[in-house]
Amino acid sequence: MDVLTVLNLGDIAQAFSKMGMFPVFDLAYYIVSILYLKYEPGSVEVSRRSPVASWLCAMLYCFGSYILADIMLGSSPVDYFQHNSHILLASAVWYLIFYCPLNLFYKCVSFLPIKLVLVALKEVVRTRKIAAGVHHAHHAYHHGFFIMVIVGYVKGSGVALMSNFEQLLRGVWRPETNEILNMSFPTKASLYGAILFTMQEAHWLPVSKSTLILIFTLFMATSKVVMTARHSHGSPFALIESWICHLLFSSPLAGGEEDHHHPPPAGAPSSPLKTKEDLSEGARKRKVKKAE
Repeated sequence: MDVLTVLNLGDIAQAFSKMGMFPVFDLAYYIVSILYLKYEPGSVEVSRRSPVASWLCAMLYCFGSYILADIMLGSSPVDYFQHNSHILLASAVWYLIFYCPLNLFYKCVSFLPIKLVLVALKEVVRTRKIAAGVHHAHHAYHHGFFIMVIVGYVKGSGVALMSNFEQLLRGVWRPETNEILNMSFPTKASLYGAILFTMQEAHWLPVSKSTLILIFTLFMATSKVVMTARHSHGSPFALIESWICHLLFSSPLAGGEEDHHHPPPAGAPSSPLKTKEDLSEGARKRKVKKAE
């Protein structure tokens, strides 16, 4: 008890929950989001052929969750674009990642130690978005607990849920990559986080919102940093989900499931030690060598 009193964990959580996200945390969020866009097959070619389409895809990667949540709550889907500073910052990141001379900016932010820091900062923003989505839905629907969960879930993973629409902007159509059918770790974590924040909003959890934000942020940041550093496709939820699905839905027990935003096309070579980003980067390097 004395240790907890000295640490003042409640005060730390309160200060952390009130910390501003702009510009440092939002900048990290935009960098990682657009970095993942560049990993997508064909995204570099689209940026050369149609910069407008590439920019729209980047904006969806950065603000897709806000757009989808606004549509669900009956607001205009372009409301978030009134924040000029955010749009300009995300646009600057998009330009630097795709068009910086000698690819210097891309090489810098994709350098693993720097990328791990950016990934951790991005998860801070994700947690805030989930909490804000649940809080917003609570004000509109005081007893609509399912609506709170859905809006919080969309705020945390709306980019992934809109991935098929974003693919159409790039001239790609891969319905088998639907995020509902192939849920990645961030999408699942956003759902579980939305449930926790809804329970807290309904006073079913004996913790304050600031404490829950701090705890969930630490879990998300730690999980993503470890997974990124190890180039892992695994999910911390895989074992528990396997047993629960076997118990409730008679699904066969599995040792684990792949965790990636989009599974590779059928017949494409893959390795458990390589992420989608590694495979895409390797494919681009091979193209360059052939051209030379």
